[in-house]
Amino acid sequence: MGYPAAALLACWATQVELGSSPSPPLRRAGSDRRCQTRPGRGAVEGSGAPAHRICSGFFAAQASPQRQCRRRASDSFSVLTIEAMRDYHLSTKSFQNICKILIYPLLHREDPEVSYGLKWAIAGKGVIVKDKVFHNLETSELQKGGATYPDCLSGIPLHVRGDVIGGVPGVSKAQFAKLLKLVTFHLSSISCLYVQDGAVGSSAECDAKVRVISDNPSAVMLLSNVLWKISDRAISHDTSPLTIYATSSISNNVKTVLGSGTQYANGFAAVDIERSSLILCGKAFADSAIVKDALTAMTAPILSARGGLPVPGWLMCFGGSIVLLFAPVEIMMSCLEIHNALLSTDCGAVISSKGSTVLFPTKARREPKLFAKPTAVIIVSSDSTGAIPSVSKLSPGQAAYHFLAGYHDGKFVPAYSRAPSPADPLALASSLFSHLKEDDTPAYLINAKHSGKYIDDNGFMKLLKLALSHNVPDIKTKDFRVGELKGKYRNFLSSKFGKCLLEEFSF
Repeated sequence: MGYPAAALLACWATQVELGSSPSPPLRRAGSDRRCQTRPGRGAVEGSGAPAHRICSGFFAAQASPQRQCRRRASDSFSVLTIEAMRDYHLSTKSFQNICKILIYPLLHREDPEVSYGLKWAIAGKGVIVKDKVFHNLETSELQKGGATYPDCLSGIPLHVRGDVIGGVPGVSKAQFAKLLKLVTFHLSSISCLYVQDGAVGSSAECDAKVRVISDNPSAVMLLSNVLWKISDRAISHDTSPLTIYATSSISNNVKTVLGSGTQYANGFAAVDIERSSLILCGKAFADSAIVKDALTAMTAPILSARGGLPVPGWLMCFGGSIVLLFAPVEIMMSCLEIHNALLSTDCGAVISSKGSTVLFPTKARREPKLFAKPTAVIIVSSDSTGAIPSVSKLSPGQAAYHFLAGYHDGKFVPAYSRAPSPADPLALASSLFSHLKEDDTPAYLINAKHSGKYIDDNGFMKLLKLALSHNVPDIKTKDFRVGELKGKYRNFLSSKFGKCLLEEFSF
């Protein structure tokens, strides 16, 4: 039974990068008969046939008349393109031999300092190295190659394929496939490629490996700062690495695949969560917020499958302990003292049985590190009516309830997540509830407003210290304002999640 050629190439690339090099005999697809041709120069061992005759005979059995006419102009092929391979369904053994005959010499004429397995792995992602490829260069080396830090951009359009929340425009399976074909074809035509490996997640205990393939050293340098450092061989040992295709020099015609408009003037980003692939065209790599939003959405299923709970929160080191905070971005960025205590200024953390990690490095060091599990959870809300006390202790069910509501200035942001996410907010709240209950982790609610105004840095830090002192006074507010706010919570969550709320969830 035949297999799609592109998929077989990915499998073959994985075998080669891991050091395996099987060499089964070449066969015609759908036939057990070996290709028999008169022995001659350049014969393949075990077949007695010249390489170019075997290839011609193999493809002639399935090629279209138009493709046969084009091939008569040449007796042999030096390059087997990904586009051509997708037109055929080859048996596994036949495909491996075709790869060895046609692509192996092309890839091995390269600089011997670059691993041949790397080139096979890149070929498995649809990109053939034309001339040179640079792997995991340091920032100083990239700068010597012409890399510069471009001006930061914002508002780059992001399209996501997959079941996500967040209100981002989608992209169909056919559209993404067309984009990927255009991008890989373009990268295969570039004489100098840059490949950079990294990870989302500050510890190998629970992270998602990422490989960047780009035509621009500046893009690689900027994207490498978004990822945690990993070893050169880490990607080849990972079962589900992500791939970022960053192309800044591709024709503007590719933008028309998603539509037309001035919003695409600086480029765009497109994500396929199922393929674990991110395409960055034009200057999209310079919009770090969009890149991180895309990577957060892509990595969530992988991190969950590896036993982690990815949450839209921050980890903070306070008094020698790790604290998990959930709060609106505006509040977190406005308090300088808290901002300085954050382990990463970017939203995104992962809680697991082994400890906790942050998704992205924003401090000086990019070496991975596993942090301890949070000793407390702080949920920050903002209510100007006075119905929510300045600080109060919560049960696991109350903490999950307030987390799910994400109440901020009269509006609800479920699970405090504004970025596209494939995670269901109710499932996140239920998982948080389980973690708090099993680990007996204390949780507290802080109201960021007092008398209708936001509290200042000093006021916020006093409330935070009071909460973490585990000496919070038991304040019961029973006036009509509490009833009104409870009604708002109940109406919103009931309309959003119906009867799926756990019985333990309460205001």
